[in-house]
Parts: sequence; structure tokens; C-alpha cells
Amino acid sequence: MRIQGGHVLAGGQWVTGDVDIDEAAGLIDAIGKDGGTGRCFDARGLHVLPGIVDIHADAFERQLMPRPGVGFPIDVALMESDRQALGNGITTMYHSVTWSWEPGLRGVDNARALLAAVETLRPELGADTHIHLRYETFNLDAEAEVAGWVGDRRIGMLGFNDHMPGENAPPRTRKLTQMAERAGLSSEDFLALVDRLCARADEVLPSIARLAAAAGASGIPMLSHDDMSPEQRRWFRALDCRLAEFPTTIETAQEAAAGGDDVVLGAPNVVRGGSHIGWIGAADMVARGFCTILASDYYYPAPLLAAFRLAADGITPLESAWSYVSERPAKAAGLVDRGAIETGRRADVIIVDAKDLGRPKVIATIANGRVVHLAEAGRLN
Repeated sequence: MRIQGGHVLAGGQWVTGDVDIDEAAGLIDAIGKDGGTGRCFDARGLHVLPGIVDIHADAFERQLMPRPGVGFPIDVALMESDRQALGNGITTMYHSVTWSWEPGLRGVDNARALLAAVETLRPELGADTHIHLRYETFNLDAEAEVAGWVGDRRIGMLGFNDHMPGENAPPRTRKLTQMAERAGLSSEDFLALVDRLCARADEVLPSIARLAAAAGASGIPMLSHDDMSPEQRRWFRALDCRLAEFPTTIETAQEAAAGGDDVVLGAPNVVRGGSHIGWIGAADMVARGFCTILASDYYYPAPLLAAFRLAADGITPLESAWSYVSERPAKAAGLVDRGAIETGRRADVIIVDAKDLGRPKVIATIANGRVVHLAEAGRLN
């Protein structure tokens, strides 16, 4: 298949030339050559970009439970999430599955079922789909099983989360009524559970260290979530946890960047012009050099929109902005075969109508050499 006449982002620069794809091998065969046979995609007037690599995406929870207590089958939810992701240019997906000490949506049964479902459905999904396990660090009884998943490489990334309510916790964890409702517990029963777990607080840091050692031995990238201070970031760095995910302060993000860590922030933060909970602004962090990766977080359209927003606002050119949603997250996840349009790399390519920078539209998504989303069928002949 040949993509003809598009504005191609290859090697971090804009080039004029066709992109040839070896559909059987799922690889980019050539860039800029003349001639060729096979199917052609007319990309005139369109941007040809590397597919988006999304390393933190939990919007699938809305397909699983669109309203509190209203659940849908996991396979249906994952297939629908895949369609939404592809339509927004996401070709590599890390579903951020939370295994918490809470029952319900983020409890043990759901975590096991989601992992099994992704493993079963993976051949049917258009996006290359993995699990980013968000392990709640007070979920101490789960440590042995999580270590087994890590050792068997059933997960692609391991995140250390702490959403335990308390005076020193991030503000969003103080919404006890909402958390209790999600867990299917009364407020009284939820608080009793919190008290029982807090009594084991001294066990948390040693547990994190053991799991970090297991992940390091298996080559699984690790993320610390909601780091609240430079000291906390340095502690995780010492465990070889090199991705700071949603640091809560500028000083913490600066410490991460200075230490050579990746800093993951939410693409919705860029699109909306700031954090929905009043924390640091992602666009400002990009401008300061304190952010390296943008993820969809809770909204699949956000990475596409955010990259174009950064360019439209003059924060960084599009060719640079695009690396925050493609090459940089691919590298952080250890996926060296994608994230850029280069000969020999995996053929994950999206074709975008960007006449309106505020509303870019994905015309086609090609994942592993296959057309998995097509909005204008007349362009493919």
C-alpha cells in the first residue's frame, strides 16, 4: 500500500514524498520513492503522522461502568474502547487497570478479568493493546500475585498508586462518598476498611521495593503516580522507577526532569487549558521542559488534540509536539519498533485532516500495516 501526496512527519521533520507500507510484514517499506504497485491512499492536503502511543488510558472504565453500579460485559467494553481509540489515532494502547484495596470496579475480580480479557481479545483488537497495572500500594495482600504477573510479563508497565484517603493525601482522594459509591460500600464500611489498611502503613514501602525489584528483573518500566515532592521522586528513582506520572507540584516535575526521568502528564490538561483538579498545567510544563510525555488519561481524543493545541498556541512546533504522544512514550515503554515513520519500523501511521488546528480529524488509522479506521473511503483505491 502506498500513501501518496501527504505532508509526512518522518525522522522528526516534514518531508514531501510517498510512504510505502509492506502490509504482509506490517512494516514501513520505503519513504519518498517513486512508482510502486498495489493499493494507494490519496493523502493530498493531509498530515501523515506516526500512530499515537498511549501509556496511560483509563477511559475504558466508562464503557465498563457508564454509571455507578451499572456494568457492561468486559469484552464489549474493550472492543468499544478499541474503536474509540483507533478513531482518535491511538495505535498502541496501555489500558490503565487499577487493582486497588477497594472492592467493585477497581477490585481484584475486575483486575483479573480485565487482564484475562485483554490477553484473549488481543488478536481481535486494532490497537496493539497492553496492560499498565496501576497497583494501589496499600493493597498489600495482592503483592504476591502482582509479582507473579510481573515475572510472567503479563503486564507491560507497573504503576505505583496511593489513593488512600487521609490528611496528607492528594485532594482528589478525599472524596470519600464518591469512592465508597464506586466500591459499592456504605460510607461507614468504607471508612472502616480504610482504618484497617492504614494500620499496616509500615508495610507499604518495603512492599513497593520488592515489587520494583521484580519489575526491574523482568524489564518492565515503572511509574510513580502523583509524586508530591522532590524527595518522593528521588526515592522512586532509587528503585529504578523512572517515569513520574502526574507529579503534583512544579518542583517535583523539575526534579524528575533534572534527574533524567520521564514526566507523564495528561493530554486533557493541555486541551482544557489546565488541570481539572487545580494542579500544574501540562502546557506550561512542556514549555519549561518539565514534561516529556502526554497521555489520554480519561479521554481518548486528547493526545491528538493536545499536540495540535501545543502547536497552535506557539508552545512548540507540531513536529516536536507530536513526539510527546508518539516517539517519547514508545521509548519509555521500551517499544523501539514504533513511534516514528522510518523504514523498517512498525507501520503504525495515521492520516489527519488538520485544516482546523482546533479540530483535527483522523481520516485513516493504519496499525501494523492494516487499515483499521477509515473515515473517507474514496481516498483508498
